[in-house]
Amino acid sequence: MKISVERQTQRLEFRDKQRAESLVACLAKICDSMAEPVSIMHVCGSHEQSIARFGLRSLLPSRLEVIMGPGCPVCVTDMPEIDSAVALAEQGIVVTTFGDMFRVPGSIKSLAEAKAQGAPVKVVFSPQQAVEVARQSSGQVVFFATGFETTAVATAAVVAGNPPENFSVLSAHKYIPPAMEIIAEMPHRRVKGFLAAGHAAIITGCKIFEDFVERHHIPVVIGGFEPLDILAALVMILELIRDGKSEVANAYPRCCTAEGNAQAQRLLWQVFETGDGVWRGIAHVPNGNLRLRTRYASFDAAIRFADKLAGLTCGVASGLAAECICGNIMTGIASPTDCRLFGKDCTPERPVGACMVSSEGACRIWHEYGGHLLAANEDK
Repeated sequence: MKISVERQTQRLEFRDKQRAESLVACLAKICDSMAEPVSIMHVCGSHEQSIARFGLRSLLPSRLEVIMGPGCPVCVTDMPEIDSAVALAEQGIVVTTFGDMFRVPGSIKSLAEAKAQGAPVKVVFSPQQAVEVARQSSGQVVFFATGFETTAVATAAVVAGNPPENFSVLSAHKYIPPAMEIIAEMPHRRVKGFLAAGHAAIITGCKIFEDFVERHHIPVVIGGFEPLDILAALVMILELIRDGKSEVANAYPRCCTAEGNAQAQRLLWQVFETGDGVWRGIAHVPNGNLRLRTRYASFDAAIRFADKLAGLTCGVASGLAAECICGNIMTGIASPTDCRLFGKDCTPERPVGACMVSSEGACRIWHEYGGHLLAANEDK
């Protein structure tokens, strides 16, 4: 009997073993009816955390592969962006940033290493906390802002909220839809459907993916982050693929709507505009970065401190860093255990690549939830 996933997701209980079993059985039945194996990509580190933490891959049919795409904003922050933040800190400007960004290596050093050498770097938990640091300081304070459109709304709120004159933003915010375009246009693409992040869709709405689906004929389903959310969303994607339908579907209706949060969208686009940028290890992504609009140029650290950043050069990765395959992992070409460094030379305590630093990075997640044991077993 076909399960009505849309009806089920209206009243999902988060720890329902029978419902999980019925969804897994449904996945198996659909896969058995299809002519070839299917690969689905999700683009959110929070999805990967739930998948790994709850061992969902062990429940999936062998002919269904769920891979992580570029869903970690810290991981795709390019080295020159980190180098700029380090350069400002080393010149005495207080640089605030999120904890995940603190230890990500630039071309020469991380912000953590700069702090260890005496640079004024502070970890904050929100853009508002960075503003409070500025209010309590007589010197210049920069918020090194990272995250996708969800986090960017919070940054937009403080920029539009009359922050102190000594506060500015060095934006490394990213916008996820253009990165999905890159994946969809890759030669020999094997991704047949996308699982989109529910928290981002709360802001943007589900309709934002309609043009993408129409252009690339790939279904997109918005999903939540509980195990049953993910399983239900996967069933919905497989049903669309099986039926040859390229549509946008919402498997997270308790939180997401077609239109999204209109007020948050107005605030986001009031402060930011899209611009081209390089995503670390992946590619140049047209319209993939979020930068401050001209009307807020006085709060743009890249403009305010242009003289301090002039002539900054980015080094070339060497040694172990040159062997890092984070880019291939984030585009679904490889898995963390395909990297010879994983769990050996590269660990959360001694990270070589960005994917091992961030709590949303695939390598960090796999290492934390058992991927390092898998890598060890493969060597035997």
